Amino acid sequence: MTVDLRLAPAALGSWLSALLVVRAPPGTALVAAVAAGVVALVVALGPSRRRWDGIERPTWRASVVLALLAAAAVGAAGAAQVGARERGLLPELTAGAAVGTVVGRVSAEPVPVRAAWPGAPPRVRWALDVTRVEAAGRASGAVGRVVVLGGEPAAGVPAYGARVQVTGRMRAAQRGAREVALLVASADPVVLAPPRAWDAAAGRVRAHVRRLAEPLPGDAAALLPGVTVGDTARVPDDLSDAMRASGLTHLVAVSGAHFALVASLVLAGTAALRAPPRVQAAATVVVAAGMLVLVHPEPSVVRAATMGAVAVLGLAAGRPARSPAALGAAVTVLLVADPWLAAELGFALSVAATAGIVLLGVALTRRWAGRLGHGVAAALAVPVAAQLVCAPLVLVASGVLTPWGVLANVAAAPAVAPATLLGLLAAALAPWWPGGAQAAAAAAGAACWWIGAVARHAAQLPGARLAWVPGTVGVTLLAAAGLALARLLLGRRREVSAASGRLDPCPRPPAPAVPPVVVPAVSAARRRPPA
Repeated sequence: MTVDLRLAPAALGSWLSALLVVRAPPGTALVAAVAAGVVALVVALGPSRRRWDGIERPTWRASVVLALLAAAAVGAAGAAQVGARERGLLPELTAGAAVGTVVGRVSAEPVPVRAAWPGAPPRVRWALDVTRVEAAGRASGAVGRVVVLGGEPAAGVPAYGARVQVTGRMRAAQRGAREVALLVASADPVVLAPPRAWDAAAGRVRAHVRRLAEPLPGDAAALLPGVTVGDTARVPDDLSDAMRASGLTHLVAVSGAHFALVASLVLAGTAALRAPPRVQAAATVVVAAGMLVLVHPEPSVVRAATMGAVAVLGLAAGRPARSPAALGAAVTVLLVADPWLAAELGFALSVAATAGIVLLGVALTRRWAGRLGHGVAAALAVPVAAQLVCAPLVLVASGVLTPWGVLANVAAAPAVAPATLLGLLAAALAPWWPGGAQAAAAAAGAACWWIGAVARHAAQLPGARLAWVPGTVGVTLLAAAGLALARLLLGRRREVSAASGRLDPCPRPPAPAVPPVVVPAVSAARRRPPA
């Protein structure tokens, strides 16, 4: 099987350039972007082909030029965005820890903050994208995201998408962070304008999901909003810790798997109706855009949606979708639009998991399909591949290993699709057919109960939180161990060729590939039944 890695250097160059944008001193990224552009021009104007043994073959030039151009684009766009954030009154207020008033749109759902000491008053954290700042009779425009920390307002936290005004003391955010400031609120926020129409509609759907989850028992009530729309506000601390220890946290953070399920359903329906590929692509884009608005554009969600859009464009153009190329294009486009993604662990985990499934999961499925069957092989290969690739990043975040993560993901896998799809169905039926919505929510809740039970049991197994060597040494050792284990799992198999009677050290059995996130659903939709 040929793996299309032509855009991998471009994605890597984009990532390195984005890290330079958000971490290096101002101006460095712009100089580097200009230098990368100049080098790309020099390489592009150089000789593009070589002749080996009288045969003209392409050289490495195209990959180098693409990587340099991508790095230059990310560097230039990122430098412009950083410059916009550093203009105006806001940087001055944060540098002096002064009191000011900011105006902007709410861009993150409220999250309860753990009490700093027993008996401390409850506090919530939310965020807004600022457009204006005022202080001491002065005012200016502003660009960036401000995190608001304060007590529970008397009228409740403003709805997502509302335009608000809030006053408090500014504090500078850590360098390289997406946020430009932390505001400790000294008064309740004032709502200046309600949410936009699409944000209000998404809020109503999310409210339906929360109301449908309330009558459900135990973990089902806590997990249904998270599995369906990514709302984790009601997940208790003990369940959250169990999900983390069992490697199941991604199930309540809407990611590529959720988009894959919805896209597969849409594509299967349009294919059954014998719709042309362009209609299938359009329907998938519309539904994916609606889901993106519903679950809010978190980094992993945006990555999954962008990757799906790249794949759908390939479908509309009549070309086969190639997952590695789609992932590389998605990473490059996202980092041009938002270079701060490069420094976020969630984005890195999302990209790493997808790359592991695309590159390692496909190979493991082909390897095991002969003995286990394709369905069982794929169900086992996907968590194994994701766990091996993501383990070093998880170690950086938590400092411990989750050795039962693969088995927990395999055990929970049959409940993921019913929980997600039935939860969305219940939300869609709630305004029109309350009885049907409650029945769908009960079925989704049963699937969520199973996910919670798997997480709690896996977290109680011996070694669920395994200590490991700390620091860079531990991450390097774990990555090396993962590579060695992957090599053992993919070890060569010697088989007798039926045609020649000789041992074939590298057989290639014809087996379908693992469905990696969104792209396979697009590929499947193109295989329409004969008329």
